This record gives sequence, structure tokens and C-alpha cells, in this order.
Amino acid sequence: MEIDQWRREYVSGGLSRADLCDTPLEQFDKWLQELAPAGLSDPSSMILATADANGRPSQRVVLLKGYGDKGFTFFTNLQSQKARDIAANPQVCLLFPWHALDRQVIIYGRAEELDRQEAQAYFQTRPRDSQLAAWASHQSEPVESREQLEKAFLQTRERFPDEVPLPDFWGGYRVVPDTVEFWQGRASRLHDRFMYLLQDDGSWKVERLSP
Repeated sequence: MEIDQWRREYVSGGLSRADLCDTPLEQFDKWLQELAPAGLSDPSSMILATADANGRPSQRVVLLKGYGDKGFTFFTNLQSQKARDIAANPQVCLLFPWHALDRQVIIYGRAEELDRQEAQAYFQTRPRDSQLAAWASHQSEPVESREQLEKAFLQTRERFPDEVPLPDFWGGYRVVPDTVEFWQGRASRLHDRFMYLLQDDGSWKVERLSP
């Protein structure tokens, strides 16, 4: 079959205005809690889209590590491509592609660097090898070979035989949303789309979008 003939109907359900919570955070939490029964793998995976100072976009998969009234958090090397992009242009977009339920959540907002205390608290919860990998990898930089990367990892293990400290080049970001879209696939491509828009008084306006 040719690729332009690959298609299926989205019949997992619908979304009405009456179904929606008052805030996008409540709605996000509601949908997130419905993922476990669906058996979705990596439900915290999200696509982070950034753009550099020249407007060149890039995307990558990162893991959501927390969410709340202040926003959505993730952690990374602060010298990585994504971090350099955010320094030049803090406006970012997050996408949760929850295909098992024919759903997407798209979050637009501003990325703000977390303080060192928050980064330290999360870093301490990581498995030891993940902590070591944060030191060994110069994320987004060229590396000569896999062997060189593994050598750096082993050297880091010898350097820190006990507790692994938080690298000064590693931390996290919080994406503070101003627009959030909830997308529910429907048959015949008549999808349900609702967008929450942050108002000046801190409330959220909800609009239905054409599919």
C-alpha cells in the first residue's frame, strides 16, 4: 500500500464542552489518569519544540517530570541545543501524542529555568548510572565514537565512587503555559478540538476549533 493510502478512523470517543474541566491543568490531569488503563507506554514522553535566534525550529522527545499550577517541568543539559534555543527564544511548544486514545495535548508557553534547589532535588532521585551519564555526555556536541562515550562514562564512575554531585551544567525548565489545546480524534476527520486561552485576570477562556 502506498503511504498516502495509510489511514484509519479515529473511533476512541469524543470530547464535548461539557466534558471539560475549568482549567487546562485539571483537564490534563484528568486525561493523564486515563492513560494507565489504556496501557500506553511512556505516557510522560512529550515532544519539545524550540527555535533558535534565527528562527530555525527543532524538536526532540523529552520526559515530563512534574506539573502543577506553575507549569510543566523537564530536565536537561544546560549546554544542549534545546537549552541554547531557549536562551535565545524562551517561547516553546510541548506535544503529548497519546495515540492509543486518539488524543493530543499541545501546550504553548514560556520556558523558565528552574532554580538549583529544584534541580538538585530531582537529580538525587535519578538512578546512579543516569547521574553519571549526565556528567559523561556533552549533550548535542559531536563525539568521535561510541567507545569514547563509554570511556568517559567509566572515567566518571571512577571519579565519583560514592555520591554523584549535580553538574553545574545540568538543570531543568518549567514551561509556563498561556495556550493549551486538547485534541480528540473523531470519525471522518471531524475531530474535537478545544483551546484554553489564558486571560489577563488569570482565568481561562475556552474555544472550540474547527478540526
